[in-house]
Amino acid sequence: MENEKTRPIPLKDDNYTHNINRSNERSLDRRSFMKTMVGAAGLFAASTLPWGALAAKELMGSSSKTFPAQKIANLSDIKPGDAIEFNYPGEHDSALFVYVKEKEYKAYQNACTHLRCPVFWDRDEKELLCPCHHGKFDIATGKPLAGPPRRPLPEIVLQEKDGAVYAVGVKRYEEQL
Repeated sequence: MENEKTRPIPLKDDNYTHNINRSNERSLDRRSFMKTMVGAAGLFAASTLPWGALAAKELMGSSSKTFPAQKIANLSDIKPGDAIEFNYPGEHDSALFVYVKEKEYKAYQNACTHLRCPVFWDRDEKELLCPCHHGKFDIATGKPLAGPPRRPLPEIVLQEKDGAVYAVGVKRYEEQL
């Protein structure tokens, strides 16, 4: 005996399945989409591994990194309050040496930590100034005093030898905090 559930649906009333192509039915379902996304994420993660390994190697080995000594100036040639621009550690790394006062001198990377604008020495105010956004840095520590910069300037390690000042290294960011 035929009842409502067992009676076949007449073809003219089958509105829900008449447009499904059985051979291509599963190509756009949720499971296939999730498999594609997981595969793409795995491929992306695998492609970033070499860069992550290089970054980890740089971070782990940078404390033992050595820098060449570079003569900045003879102390007899400059006066307290003078500033000298030089390049260190590479030829494209701008740096600023300041002879603050007798027996006191400092050197920092010459790029603001906000947007890398060059930093200048204000002899009268005894501050390092970034003209782009009026940032100011303390000459003794390199820490920001005003403006948008939030991180200190990278400090260059100095050494006095035979009446001259040499740059011999760059302090890590963690050492400056």
